[in-house]
Amino acid sequence: MKHNQSGEDYLETILLLSGELEDIHQIEVARRMGVSQPAVLKALKILKTNGYIDTDGLHIFLTAEGKRYAEEVYHRHCVIREFLIGLGVNEEDADADACEMEHCVSAATFSAMEKVVNKSK
Repeated sequence: MKHNQSGEDYLETILLLSGELEDIHQIEVARRMGVSQPAVLKALKILKTNGYIDTDGLHIFLTAEGKRYAEEVYHRHCVIREFLIGLGVNEEDADADACEMEHCVSAATFSAMEKVVNKSK
């Protein structure tokens, strides 16, 4: 999947919800993301077509590929967030900025950020 901010945001949200809830429903995704249920339904159809999720009509499940991709996006988010905090950015702004940057940062830039974060641990 090419970087698609909306799709990546949905996958990341589903991944995080799967760590908190036994069953994931459209309403939880809509609430967490602050979007309408019709918007979630539209996104889920695309994610399902691309093989990233599956549903049983009520519940949402990440496929193995979807989970791998969601974990990759979340990893980028966490590294960028920690990088920004290391620069002195407050946690709230670092988290918000990481949400945007995780989708567009180049592989080379991300790798450099990751090296800095790993050195500081």
